[in-house]
Amino acid sequence: MKKYSSLAEIQTLIEQKKLSVPGLLDHYFKQIEEHQHLNAFNEVFFYSAASQAKLVQEKIDKGLQGKLAGMVIGIKDNICYRDHQVSASSKMLEEFVSPYSATVVERLIAEDAVIIGRLNCDEFAMGGSNETSYYGPVKNAAAHEKVAGGSSGGSAVAVQADLCLSALGTDTGGSVRQPAAFCGCIGLKPTYGRISRYGVIAYASSFDQVGTITSSVADAAILLEVLAGADAYDSTVSRLPVGAYQKALKDAGTQGTQEPKKIAVLKETLESDALDADIKNSILEAIEEFKAQGHTVEYVSFDLLDYLVPAYYVLTTAEASSNLSRYDGVHYGHRNLEAGSLNELYKLSRAEGFGEEVKRRILLGTFVLSAGYYDAYYQKAQQVRRLIREKMEEMLSHFDVVISPVTPTPAFNIGENIDDPLVMYMADIFTVLASLTGIPAIAIPLGNNTDGLPLSVQLMAKHFAEQELLSLSHTFLNARQLINH
Repeated sequence: MKKYSSLAEIQTLIEQKKLSVPGLLDHYFKQIEEHQHLNAFNEVFFYSAASQAKLVQEKIDKGLQGKLAGMVIGIKDNICYRDHQVSASSKMLEEFVSPYSATVVERLIAEDAVIIGRLNCDEFAMGGSNETSYYGPVKNAAAHEKVAGGSSGGSAVAVQADLCLSALGTDTGGSVRQPAAFCGCIGLKPTYGRISRYGVIAYASSFDQVGTITSSVADAAILLEVLAGADAYDSTVSRLPVGAYQKALKDAGTQGTQEPKKIAVLKETLESDALDADIKNSILEAIEEFKAQGHTVEYVSFDLLDYLVPAYYVLTTAEASSNLSRYDGVHYGHRNLEAGSLNELYKLSRAEGFGEEVKRRILLGTFVLSAGYYDAYYQKAQQVRRLIREKMEEMLSHFDVVISPVTPTPAFNIGENIDDPLVMYMADIFTVLASLTGIPAIAIPLGNNTDGLPLSVQLMAKHFAEQELLSLSHTFLNARQLINH
């Protein structure tokens, strides 16, 4: 069955009357049915998606369609969509129906995207393998015994297996980029504050960022253009103008080249003993290709690498402890009906509603915020975060882009690491840098290893320099296609 590679391809076929939006939606419905074993979707919106598709086709026939007409997109199951269930893949929110839509959902619909369903994820976006979901693990389409990555594993596999054209995820410490890397997709985490978080179930509010998983850089660009920008419902969103990201890519394609960039490679990340040899070699090859394309590449030391994961987990678990306190059986979420007192109601409701990983992070966060430990852990982690941010800002004042791996290894086996939290947390070592500093980052595919598992590289840039990442990724991947052909 044909796999559509980009929105531009779909829109051309629709324009030529070779495809309709309802017909396209039926294609994806069939794909989902044939790939139920991957467990990517928690729910498919058959009725509302079909209604949307019909409406969008009518607008196309009248020449009144929006920018995203023809895009069938899935949303991570922690993004609210009015009159649809949203559960964050947790028993705590089982069967909860959202009374309103997230800003990102409103903007997708306003530009005529068709939302096909809600995608499986780690519970409350806490996990790096999509194994903590109440609905079970998502399986990697490249090898069903392998994890999809997390927490946006369903989003990545849905794009990888052609169950929808693109997907929204959320990225707190790498939750868009890591699954995109494991599944051979393009995963973009924009600058913190570039896209509204209104209507996104919170994990760690000073880190959470909506991101995109796509098969083409051009689709990542058009989605960012639609989703980004100020929002009256989210005071943390930047009011900076939104770039014409898609046009800039087209202009670069017309010229066939782009301005030479200064690229820094984080030396310690490639020297890490934890880094898989295939990933290292594929990144070294990519670096040579960047040089061949006229870019200047320099290896730069980053001596704070060992502090990234500890600082990240102290801060995010503290914020999670605060954000998840509302799920108590009274205000929101699962309620135990047999409790004999208010105290017992809280205890039993939370014990039954939350999974093991969520409980672990709540406990850790409560500990680091408690009297006697706040200064030693939380305040110290905030100071470390500031040092890391200052170091990255200094580096990015001299370089346009910074390169590192996305993950230490390709996708690992389901069940292999889930019982060892420290191993799971250390797998975030290369992605949390962009999250701690709030800078944009993108994961782009570099082909597969001999086992057929995808390999990727991460590019990072200064705040609000998404265009740098998109343009560099676009020209690099286009050149790669020419080389491969």
